[in-house]
Amino acid sequence: MEPATDWLKAVMIVCVLALAAAVGGCSGREEREKVSDTQPVEAVEYEKATFAAGCFWGVEATFRKVAGVVDTAVGYTGGHTANPTYQQVCTGRTGHAEAVRVLYHPGKVSYEQLLEVFWSCHDPTTPNRQGPDVGSQYRSAIFYHGPAQESAARASMQARQRQLSRPIVTEITPAATFHPAEEYHQRYLEKRGRDCCH
Repeated sequence: MEPATDWLKAVMIVCVLALAAAVGGCSGREEREKVSDTQPVEAVEYEKATFAAGCFWGVEATFRKVAGVVDTAVGYTGGHTANPTYQQVCTGRTGHAEAVRVLYHPGKVSYEQLLEVFWSCHDPTTPNRQGPDVGSQYRSAIFYHGPAQESAARASMQARQRQLSRPIVTEITPAATFHPAEEYHQRYLEKRGRDCCH
């Protein structure tokens, strides 16, 4: 009986090893097939732009319609108070502007095109005011991210000034800390089925 038992054990070991190899080989083959079927993903480095042009609800809604804009956020920037709230910014004493941070695909929309949207969506000749909204938090400003954006912003402003009779009062200043506004402000008009403030 013992030789037969040893033979049976040997057969079982061989079967287990063969099964393990088959299972391992299959899963390896499936893994290779998955990898080969995967299409290469385009590596995109999105860029940021930050604009202030009055009430940030309408400005955000305008930029969200632009092809190539990946995401937007409204918030407060350009001031001196740490972690400002909407109520604080509304007093005009924090120095912040209501602003929109735009994340965009530079292969689909250029910074220069975003500047054109900026000039078109507000009146850059009214200091600290857009329509009925009055206060330094509603000022016109471009917060540039790097020297290329600064250069483009200044050239764009000069070109725009040639089309206007009154002087442009838009600030062009380095991007500072951006404090995202409270959640209820994000995509405010979109949540309410509207596309403009007034």
